[in-house]
Amino acid sequence: MDTVAARPTHTPSRARSALLLVALCGAAFLEGIDIAMFNIALPVIREALALPTVQLQWIVSGYVIGYGGFMLLGGRTADVYGRRRVFLIALVVFIGVSALGGIAPSGAMIIAVRVITGIAAAFLMPAGLAIITTNFPEGPQRDRAVLIYAGIGAAGFSLGLVAGGVLTTFGWRWVFFAPVVLALAVLALAFPLIPRDTAKRPDSPSLRSPRANRSLDLPGAILITGAVVLTVTAIENAAHASAFASAATGAVAVILFAAFAVRQRTAADPLVPPGLLRDGSLVNAYIGAGCLAGGFMGFQFIVVLYLQELRGWSAMTTALALLVVAIDAILAPTLTPILVRRFGLWRVIAAGMAFSALSFALFTGVEEDWVYLSMLPSFLALGFAFTLAYGPLTIAATDGVEESSQGLTGGLLYTTFQFGAAIGLAVTAAVQVAVLASGAGLLDSYRAALLVPLSVGLIGIAVTLPRAWRAPRVCAAACA
Repeated sequence: MDTVAARPTHTPSRARSALLLVALCGAAFLEGIDIAMFNIALPVIREALALPTVQLQWIVSGYVIGYGGFMLLGGRTADVYGRRRVFLIALVVFIGVSALGGIAPSGAMIIAVRVITGIAAAFLMPAGLAIITTNFPEGPQRDRAVLIYAGIGAAGFSLGLVAGGVLTTFGWRWVFFAPVVLALAVLALAFPLIPRDTAKRPDSPSLRSPRANRSLDLPGAILITGAVVLTVTAIENAAHASAFASAATGAVAVILFAAFAVRQRTAADPLVPPGLLRDGSLVNAYIGAGCLAGGFMGFQFIVVLYLQELRGWSAMTTALALLVVAIDAILAPTLTPILVRRFGLWRVIAAGMAFSALSFALFTGVEEDWVYLSMLPSFLALGFAFTLAYGPLTIAATDGVEESSQGLTGGLLYTTFQFGAAIGLAVTAAVQVAVLASGAGLLDSYRAALLVPLSVGLIGIAVTLPRAWRAPRVCAAACA
């Protein structure tokens, strides 16, 4: 298949490119640390504002719905209206609403703030990734930039758990104000460094190069955003709402997905060109991303419950125990490019999926009196999984895609990450609750629930291994 690869619109100096990457990595780190800090701060917020459980749950769900529901629209909007413009506007919105959250007097206002923050992140992240893929030439330079970007984003989540524990000792409002300070620094660096957008048509048509006529399929955008929002809502509320409400929400989502599919076949300039989803490597990357996120979220959920509910560890101690997973922030930009060059992109991804399944399998034998050294191999394996799979999956989802669709494919990638995370967490939690309700002990319920992320990890291997076997490295020459 002939493809028209994304060509860098700008060729900045090496120093300017490095500073640009620092700014974009700062945004990825900001997004990761913002999510993680809230996971730690929720009990403190609940106590300070006397929030009922339903409001506490919606503080989390509101962000997830905004983030997952608007990601695809955010990516395509960046392609159509300019990545620089979308990135900077989303960052300014993030700063403004986070500052409002710091002075919020009620749970309702915090929920509104988190929904809008999630929407802002949904526009910010695919725009940031697209800026990298359109300003660094395809090959080793872009691969290294993407791996650094992915590693820093993952490290932000791991470090955010610790940062949240520290900041809440000074008051829960600092989990809003601290990201504002970081975001202002990112804005000051990004504003002069991100090149201005230029309209550019691809030289020739291909499955990966849809027409860049700078128009947005508004009906399609409304349909897919509604479908994704309702799907994420149904998943998030499965454990809290009635079965009828969840089923009804899911049914409406299916109808909207079907209407969106019809719209994409008839629209003159579809939001998601059908040819894009006929590319096997892209679809494999999206599914692999969903499996990686789904397994991780389900595993983390059980590990946190085990350490805090059963073992009585504090939130800070739990965060420090999981900090080793952030080893990918060091290894992703240093070791992963060497492995990709030596063994091939998809073989490295498949190895990452294998480490993911290994991590979950090692923890299924968890005992009530495990010392930390007994858990460490599982946590290290998970760190290696993200080292080998997270960044390379991002490369696979953007390799060879025309510049005019880089935001879109980034949005699709992050959407599948979010879908996978939501589904993995919901199913894992449902299994744990069901086993516990059957009369089993707490430890047995954890062991049973861990079979969910393990199964997801095995699916990830099944999805990526055949492509690794057939295609050692599509762009090996570029990395030589």
